[in-house]
Amino acid sequence: MNHYQAYDYLTRSAQVMHEGFSLLNDVASHPTNPFSYTLAGRFTHASLETAMRLTRRYEKLGFNIDEVDIDDKTYLVREETTLSKPFCDLIHFNRRGKTDEHKVLLVAPLSGHFATLLKGTVEALLPDHEVYITDWADAREVPLDEGTFSFDCYVSYLIEFMQFLGPDTHLIAICQPTVQALIATAVMAQEKDPCVPQSLTLMAGPIDPSQNPTRVNTFAQERPMSWFRNVAIMEVPYGYPGHGRKVYPGFMQLGGFISMNQETHTKKYMNFFQNIMFGDNEDNDRFRAFYDEYLAVLDIPAEFYLETIERIFKNNELAQGKITYQGKPVDFNAIDDTALLTVEGAEDDICGLRQTEAAQDICNNIPTNMRKHHVQQGAGHYGIFSGSKFRQHIRPLITEFIHEFA
Repeated sequence: MNHYQAYDYLTRSAQVMHEGFSLLNDVASHPTNPFSYTLAGRFTHASLETAMRLTRRYEKLGFNIDEVDIDDKTYLVREETTLSKPFCDLIHFNRRGKTDEHKVLLVAPLSGHFATLLKGTVEALLPDHEVYITDWADAREVPLDEGTFSFDCYVSYLIEFMQFLGPDTHLIAICQPTVQALIATAVMAQEKDPCVPQSLTLMAGPIDPSQNPTRVNTFAQERPMSWFRNVAIMEVPYGYPGHGRKVYPGFMQLGGFISMNQETHTKKYMNFFQNIMFGDNEDNDRFRAFYDEYLAVLDIPAEFYLETIERIFKNNELAQGKITYQGKPVDFNAIDDTALLTVEGAEDDICGLRQTEAAQDICNNIPTNMRKHHVQQGAGHYGIFSGSKFRQHIRPLITEFIHEFA
Protein backbone atom coordinates (compact mmCIF):
# COMPACT_ATOMS: atom_id res chain seq x y z
CA MET A 1 0.00 0.00 0.00
CA ASN A 2 1.11 3.57 -0.78
CA HIS A 3 2.53 5.04 2.46
CA TYR A 4 0.56 8.21 1.83
CA GLN A 5 -2.63 6.16 1.42
CA ALA A 6 -1.94 4.45 4.76
CA TYR A 7 -1.35 7.81 6.43
CA ASP A 8 -4.59 9.15 4.97
CA TYR A 9 -6.56 6.17 6.34
CA LEU A 10 -4.94 6.70 9.73
CA THR A 11 -5.77 10.41 9.93
CA ARG A 12 -9.33 9.81 8.77
CA SER A 13 -9.72 7.21 11.52
CA ALA A 14 -8.21 9.60 14.05
CA GLN A 15 -10.76 12.22 13.00
CA VAL A 16 -13.53 9.87 14.14
CA MET A 17 -11.79 9.65 17.52
CA HIS A 18 -11.51 13.44 17.53
CA GLU A 19 -15.28 13.78 17.15
CA GLY A 20 -15.80 11.40 20.06
CA PHE A 21 -13.38 13.29 22.31
CA SER A 22 -15.07 16.54 21.29
CA LEU A 23 -18.50 15.27 22.27
CA LEU A 24 -17.26 14.05 25.66
CA ASN A 25 -15.45 17.34 26.23
CA ASP A 26 -18.60 19.36 25.49
CA VAL A 27 -20.41 17.43 28.21
CA ALA A 28 -17.55 17.43 30.75
CA SER A 29 -16.80 21.16 30.42
CA HIS A 30 -20.31 22.53 29.94
CA PRO A 31 -20.95 25.53 32.25
CA THR A 32 -24.14 23.96 33.60
CA ASN A 33 -22.28 20.79 34.61
CA PRO A 34 -21.19 21.12 38.28
CA PHE A 35 -18.47 18.51 37.65
CA SER A 36 -16.67 20.95 35.32
CA TYR A 37 -15.77 23.22 38.27
CA THR A 38 -14.06 20.49 40.27
CA LEU A 39 -10.37 19.58 40.06
CA ALA A 40 -11.32 16.24 38.54
CA GLY A 41 -13.53 18.06 36.03
CA ARG A 42 -10.75 20.41 34.96
CA PHE A 43 -8.37 17.45 34.63
CA THR A 44 -10.92 15.65 32.45
CA HIS A 45 -11.38 18.78 30.31
CA ALA A 46 -7.61 19.20 29.92
CA SER A 47 -7.15 15.54 28.97
CA LEU A 48 -9.99 15.54 26.45
CA GLU A 49 -9.01 18.79 24.73
CA THR A 50 -5.39 17.65 24.45
CA ALA A 51 -6.63 14.37 22.96
CA MET A 52 -8.85 16.34 20.57
CA ARG A 53 -5.91 18.34 19.30
CA LEU A 54 -3.72 15.27 18.82
CA THR A 55 -6.35 13.46 16.72
CA ARG A 56 -7.61 16.37 14.65
CA ARG A 57 -7.05 16.91 10.90
CA TYR A 58 -5.87 20.50 10.57
CA GLU A 59 -7.14 22.32 7.48
CA LYS A 60 -6.09 25.59 5.90
CA LEU A 61 -7.34 28.66 7.77
CA GLY A 62 -8.40 31.94 6.22
CA PHE A 63 -6.49 35.21 6.56
CA ASN A 64 -9.64 36.77 8.06
CA ILE A 65 -8.31 40.33 7.93
CA ASP A 66 -11.40 42.52 7.85
CA GLU A 67 -10.07 45.99 8.64
CA VAL A 68 -6.97 48.05 9.20
CA ASP A 69 -6.37 51.26 11.17
CA ILE A 70 -4.44 53.98 9.33
CA ASP A 71 -3.91 57.45 10.83
CA ASP A 72 -6.72 56.97 13.36
CA LYS A 73 -9.12 55.94 10.62
CA THR A 74 -10.47 52.43 10.05
CA TYR A 75 -10.53 51.03 6.51
CA LEU A 76 -12.34 47.87 5.51
CA VAL A 77 -10.14 45.21 3.91
CA ARG A 78 -11.43 42.97 1.14
CA GLU A 79 -9.44 39.85 0.25
CA GLU A 80 -9.46 39.43 -3.55
CA THR A 81 -7.94 36.89 -5.91
CA THR A 82 -6.51 39.09 -8.64
CA LEU A 83 -4.71 36.40 -10.65
CA SER A 84 -5.20 32.64 -10.49
CA LYS A 85 -2.82 29.97 -11.76
CA PRO A 86 -2.92 26.19 -11.27
CA PHE A 87 -0.39 26.18 -8.43
CA CYS A 88 -0.87 29.64 -6.94
CA ASP A 89 -3.35 32.48 -6.49
CA LEU A 90 -2.24 36.08 -6.23
CA ILE A 91 -4.21 37.53 -3.32
CA HIS A 92 -4.77 41.28 -2.85
CA PHE A 93 -5.74 42.81 0.46
CA ASN A 94 -7.75 45.72 -0.87
CA ARG A 95 -7.96 48.57 1.64
CA ARG A 96 -11.29 50.06 0.61
CA GLY A 97 -11.08 53.83 0.23
CA LYS A 98 -7.26 53.94 0.51
CA THR A 99 -5.26 54.85 -2.57
CA ASP A 100 -3.08 52.17 -4.14
CA GLU A 101 0.47 53.10 -3.07
CA HIS A 102 3.71 51.36 -2.13
CA LYS A 103 2.66 48.07 -3.71
CA VAL A 104 4.29 45.05 -2.11
CA LEU A 105 4.37 41.50 -3.42
CA LEU A 106 4.91 39.27 -0.38
CA VAL A 107 6.24 35.88 -1.48
CA ALA A 108 5.19 33.18 0.95
CA PRO A 109 7.27 30.01 1.23
CA LEU A 110 6.25 26.85 -0.58
CA SER A 111 7.79 24.67 2.11
CA GLY A 112 4.96 22.91 3.91
CA HIS A 113 2.85 25.60 5.51
CA PHE A 114 0.08 27.63 3.91
CA ALA A 115 0.53 31.31 3.11
CA THR A 116 -1.80 32.08 6.03
CA LEU A 117 1.21 31.46 8.28
CA LEU A 118 2.13 35.03 7.24
CA LYS A 119 -1.15 36.54 8.45
CA GLY A 120 0.69 38.59 11.09
CA THR A 121 3.16 39.79 8.45
CA VAL A 122 0.33 40.99 6.23
CA GLU A 123 -1.45 42.71 9.12
CA ALA A 124 1.73 44.55 10.09
CA LEU A 125 2.42 45.72 6.52
CA LEU A 126 -1.13 46.80 5.63
CA PRO A 127 -1.14 50.22 7.33
CA ASP A 128 1.71 51.41 5.09
CA HIS A 129 1.51 49.24 1.99
CA GLU A 130 -0.82 47.82 -0.65
CA VAL A 131 -0.16 44.13 -0.01
CA TYR A 132 -0.35 41.19 -2.41
CA ILE A 133 0.66 37.66 -1.42
CA THR A 134 1.38 34.38 -3.19
CA ASP A 135 -1.15 31.81 -1.95
CA TRP A 136 0.40 28.50 -3.00
CA ALA A 137 -1.92 25.59 -3.74
CA ASP A 138 -1.82 22.28 -1.92
CA ALA A 139 -0.41 20.02 -4.66
CA ARG A 140 -2.78 17.19 -3.73
CA GLU A 141 -5.62 19.48 -4.84
CA VAL A 142 -4.14 20.14 -8.31
CA PRO A 143 -5.25 17.61 -10.98
CA LEU A 144 -2.53 15.82 -12.94
CA ASP A 145 -3.65 17.36 -16.23
CA GLU A 146 -2.47 20.77 -14.96
CA GLY A 147 1.09 19.54 -15.55
CA THR A 148 4.15 19.76 -13.33
CA PHE A 149 5.57 22.59 -11.24
CA SER A 150 9.35 22.93 -11.34
CA PHE A 151 11.96 25.25 -9.85
CA ASP A 152 11.88 27.39 -13.02
CA CYS A 153 8.07 27.46 -12.94
CA TYR A 154 8.27 29.13 -9.52
CA VAL A 155 10.55 31.83 -10.95
CA SER A 156 8.22 32.28 -13.92
CA TYR A 157 5.24 32.73 -11.61
CA LEU A 158 7.04 35.52 -9.72
CA ILE A 159 8.01 37.27 -12.96
CA GLU A 160 4.41 37.05 -14.21
CA PHE A 161 3.06 38.39 -10.91
CA MET A 162 5.48 41.32 -10.98
CA GLN A 163 4.51 42.12 -14.57
CA PHE A 164 0.84 41.90 -13.62
CA LEU A 165 1.34 44.36 -10.75
CA GLY A 166 3.34 46.71 -12.94
CA PRO A 167 6.21 49.12 -12.26
CA ASP A 168 6.89 50.61 -8.81
CA THR A 169 6.24 47.30 -7.02
CA HIS A 170 8.42 46.13 -4.13
CA LEU A 171 9.26 42.46 -3.63
CA ILE A 172 9.54 40.81 -0.20
CA ALA A 173 10.46 37.12 0.08
CA ILE A 174 10.58 35.08 3.27
CA CYS A 175 12.67 31.93 3.76
CA GLN A 176 12.78 29.47 0.84
CA PRO A 177 11.54 31.85 -1.94
CA THR A 178 14.35 34.33 -1.34
CA VAL A 179 16.19 32.20 -3.90
CA GLN A 180 13.51 32.44 -6.58
CA ALA A 181 12.85 36.13 -5.83
CA LEU A 182 16.53 36.95 -6.36
CA ILE A 183 16.65 34.94 -9.60
CA ALA A 184 13.41 36.53 -10.88
CA THR A 185 14.79 40.01 -10.17
CA ALA A 186 18.02 39.22 -12.05
CA VAL A 187 16.17 37.74 -15.04
CA MET A 188 13.91 40.80 -15.27
CA ALA A 189 16.93 43.11 -14.97
CA GLN A 190 18.73 41.19 -17.72
CA GLU A 191 15.73 41.64 -19.98
CA LYS A 192 15.38 45.29 -18.97
CA ASP A 193 11.82 44.61 -17.91
CA PRO A 194 10.16 47.88 -16.76
CA CYS A 195 8.44 45.91 -13.97
CA VAL A 196 11.67 44.89 -12.24
CA PRO A 197 11.09 45.44 -8.48
CA GLN A 198 12.06 48.82 -7.07
CA SER A 199 13.31 47.14 -3.92
CA LEU A 200 14.02 43.56 -2.95
CA THR A 201 13.79 42.43 0.68
CA LEU A 202 15.15 38.96 1.42
CA MET A 203 14.40 37.53 4.86
CA ALA A 204 15.96 34.41 6.43
CA GLY A 205 16.55 32.52 3.17
CA PRO A 206 19.16 30.01 1.91
CA ILE A 207 21.01 32.16 -0.61
CA ASP A 208 24.25 30.44 0.43
CA PRO A 209 23.49 27.41 2.65
CA SER A 210 27.20 26.66 3.03
CA GLN A 211 27.44 29.56 5.50
CA ASN A 212 26.89 28.41 9.10
CA PRO A 213 25.07 25.21 8.10
CA THR A 214 22.08 24.28 10.27
CA ARG A 215 20.50 20.87 10.80
CA VAL A 216 18.32 21.54 7.76
CA ASN A 217 21.40 22.06 5.57
CA THR A 218 23.24 19.08 7.04
CA PHE A 219 20.21 16.82 6.54
CA ALA A 220 20.10 17.71 2.83
CA GLN A 221 23.84 17.19 2.40
CA GLU A 222 24.11 13.85 4.18
CA ARG A 223 21.45 11.99 2.16
CA PRO A 224 21.81 11.10 -1.52
CA MET A 225 19.23 12.27 -4.03
CA SER A 226 18.07 8.66 -4.33
CA TRP A 227 16.93 8.83 -0.68
CA PHE A 228 14.82 11.91 -1.35
CA ARG A 229 13.30 10.35 -4.49
CA ASN A 230 12.55 6.99 -2.89
CA VAL A 231 11.65 7.96 0.67
CA ALA A 232 10.47 11.60 0.69
CA ILE A 233 8.40 11.49 -2.50
CA MET A 234 4.97 9.82 -2.50
CA GLU A 235 1.88 9.69 -4.70
CA VAL A 236 -1.30 11.52 -3.72
CA PRO A 237 -3.83 8.83 -2.72
CA TYR A 238 -7.39 8.25 -3.91
CA GLY A 239 -9.97 10.79 -2.85
CA TYR A 240 -8.11 13.96 -3.85
CA PRO A 241 -8.20 15.92 -7.15
CA GLY A 242 -4.44 15.41 -7.51
CA HIS A 243 -4.62 11.62 -7.19
CA GLY A 244 -1.46 10.13 -8.69
CA ARG A 245 0.59 13.33 -8.54
CA LYS A 246 4.05 12.87 -7.02
CA VAL A 247 4.55 15.14 -4.01
CA TYR A 248 6.61 15.74 -0.94
CA PRO A 249 3.81 15.32 1.63
CA GLY A 250 3.18 18.11 4.10
CA PHE A 251 2.98 15.65 6.98
CA MET A 252 6.61 14.62 6.36
CA GLN A 253 7.75 18.24 6.38
CA LEU A 254 5.77 18.89 9.55
CA GLY A 255 7.37 15.84 11.18
CA GLY A 256 10.77 17.30 10.34
CA PHE A 257 9.87 20.69 11.81
CA ILE A 258 8.60 19.13 15.03
CA SER A 259 11.57 16.77 15.43
CA MET A 260 13.94 19.73 15.28
CA ASN A 261 12.29 21.26 18.35
CA GLN A 262 10.57 18.28 19.93
CA GLU A 263 11.37 19.34 23.48
CA THR A 264 9.93 22.82 22.91
CA HIS A 265 6.67 21.48 21.44
CA THR A 266 6.30 18.95 24.25
CA LYS A 267 6.77 21.69 26.83
CA LYS A 268 4.16 23.87 25.13
CA TYR A 269 1.61 21.06 25.22
CA MET A 270 2.35 20.40 28.90
CA ASN A 271 1.89 24.11 29.66
CA PHE A 272 -1.37 24.06 27.69
CA PHE A 273 -2.61 21.15 29.82
CA GLN A 274 -1.68 22.96 33.03
CA ASN A 275 -3.26 26.23 31.89
CA ILE A 276 -6.57 24.47 31.27
CA MET A 277 -6.35 22.99 34.75
CA PHE A 278 -5.73 26.36 36.39
CA GLY A 279 -7.60 28.71 34.07
CA ASP A 280 -5.00 30.74 32.13
CA ASN A 281 -7.28 31.35 29.14
CA GLU A 282 -5.17 34.03 27.44
CA ASP A 283 -2.14 31.77 27.05
CA ASN A 284 -4.39 28.95 25.85
CA ASP A 285 -5.94 31.12 23.16
CA ARG A 286 -2.46 31.98 21.85
CA PHE A 287 -1.52 28.29 21.93
CA ARG A 288 -4.63 27.28 19.98
CA ALA A 289 -4.16 30.03 17.37
CA PHE A 290 -0.51 29.11 16.81
CA TYR A 291 -0.97 25.36 16.49
CA ASP A 292 -4.15 25.61 14.41
CA GLU A 293 -1.98 27.31 11.81
CA TYR A 294 1.31 25.48 12.43
CA LEU A 295 -0.22 22.01 12.11
CA ALA A 296 -2.04 22.80 8.86
CA VAL A 297 0.29 21.76 6.02
CA LEU A 298 0.25 21.36 2.26
CA ASP A 299 1.92 18.98 -0.18
CA ILE A 300 4.77 20.27 -2.35
CA PRO A 301 5.13 19.26 -6.03
CA ALA A 302 7.87 16.64 -6.26
CA GLU A 303 9.69 18.34 -9.15
CA PHE A 304 10.06 21.61 -7.28
CA TYR A 305 11.10 19.95 -4.02
CA LEU A 306 13.75 17.68 -5.60
CA GLU A 307 15.23 20.44 -7.76
CA THR A 308 15.46 22.75 -4.73
CA ILE A 309 17.28 20.09 -2.71
CA GLU A 310 19.71 19.34 -5.53
CA ARG A 311 20.31 22.81 -6.99
CA ILE A 312 20.30 24.91 -3.82
CA PHE A 313 21.11 22.74 -0.81
CA LYS A 314 23.44 20.20 -2.43
CA ASN A 315 25.10 21.95 -5.37
CA ASN A 316 24.77 25.51 -4.00
CA GLU A 317 24.38 26.74 -7.58
CA LEU A 318 23.18 30.21 -6.66
CA ALA A 319 26.12 31.18 -4.44
CA GLN A 320 28.60 29.58 -6.85
CA GLY A 321 27.29 31.53 -9.84
CA LYS A 322 26.07 28.40 -11.66
CA ILE A 323 22.32 28.90 -11.41
CA THR A 324 20.30 28.89 -14.63
CA TYR A 325 16.78 29.83 -15.65
CA GLN A 326 15.22 28.00 -18.59
CA GLY A 327 18.67 26.68 -19.45
CA LYS A 328 20.40 30.06 -19.56
CA PRO A 329 22.87 31.46 -16.98
CA VAL A 330 21.49 34.09 -14.62
CA ASP A 331 23.56 37.28 -14.47
CA PHE A 332 23.14 38.92 -11.06
CA ASN A 333 25.37 41.79 -12.15
CA ALA A 334 22.39 42.94 -14.21
CA ILE A 335 20.72 44.06 -10.97
CA ASP A 336 21.90 47.64 -10.61
CA ASP A 337 18.81 49.71 -9.91
CA THR A 338 16.91 47.62 -7.35
CA ALA A 339 17.52 48.44 -3.69
CA LEU A 340 18.44 45.38 -1.61
CA LEU A 341 17.59 44.70 2.04
CA THR A 342 18.61 41.44 3.72
CA VAL A 343 17.30 40.44 7.16
CA GLU A 344 18.47 37.62 9.42
CA GLY A 345 17.72 36.39 12.93
CA ALA A 346 20.59 35.95 15.35
CA GLU A 347 18.93 32.84 16.83
CA ASP A 348 17.71 31.31 13.56
CA ASP A 349 18.20 27.51 13.68
CA ILE A 350 16.76 26.91 10.18
CA CYS A 351 18.64 29.47 8.11
CA GLY A 352 22.05 30.30 9.60
CA LEU A 353 23.66 33.71 9.83
CA ARG A 354 25.22 35.01 6.60
CA GLN A 355 23.16 32.64 4.42
CA THR A 356 20.85 35.50 3.41
CA GLU A 357 23.50 38.22 3.67
CA ALA A 358 25.33 36.41 0.84
CA ALA A 359 22.95 38.15 -1.57
CA GLN A 360 24.81 41.38 -0.83
CA ASP A 361 28.00 39.96 -2.36
CA ILE A 362 26.21 38.29 -5.25
CA CYS A 363 24.52 41.56 -6.28
CA ASN A 364 27.72 43.59 -6.32
CA ASN A 365 26.51 46.04 -9.00
CA ILE A 366 23.90 47.55 -6.69
CA PRO A 367 25.27 50.87 -5.36
CA THR A 368 26.34 50.79 -1.71
CA ASN A 369 23.79 53.43 -0.73
CA MET A 370 21.01 51.16 -2.04
CA ARG A 371 21.90 48.21 0.19
CA LYS A 372 21.22 47.39 3.80
CA HIS A 373 21.69 44.33 6.00
CA HIS A 374 20.05 43.79 9.38
CA VAL A 375 20.55 41.10 12.03
CA GLN A 376 17.75 40.99 14.57
CA GLN A 377 19.07 40.04 17.98
CA GLY A 378 17.02 37.49 19.90
CA ALA A 379 14.96 36.47 16.84
CA GLY A 380 14.63 32.88 15.67
CA HIS A 381 13.38 31.85 12.26
CA TYR A 382 9.69 32.61 12.85
CA GLY A 383 10.54 35.76 14.78
CA ILE A 384 11.85 37.26 11.54
CA PHE A 385 8.34 37.60 10.10
CA SER A 386 6.00 37.39 13.09
CA GLY A 387 5.77 38.30 16.74
CA SER A 388 6.87 41.29 18.78
CA LYS A 389 10.40 41.64 17.38
CA PHE A 390 9.06 41.69 13.84
CA ARG A 391 6.41 44.30 14.68
CA GLN A 392 8.70 46.53 16.76
CA HIS A 393 11.95 46.36 14.81
CA ILE A 394 11.82 44.59 11.45
CA ARG A 395 8.54 45.85 9.99
CA PRO A 396 9.43 49.54 10.59
CA LEU A 397 12.83 48.89 8.98
CA ILE A 398 11.22 47.34 5.88
CA THR A 399 8.69 50.16 5.57
CA GLU A 400 11.36 52.84 5.90
CA PHE A 401 13.51 51.07 3.30
CA ILE A 402 10.63 50.79 0.82
CA HIS A 403 9.60 54.42 1.30
CA GLU A 404 13.18 55.55 0.75
CA PHE A 405 13.37 53.85 -2.65
CA ALA A 406 9.76 54.26 -3.78
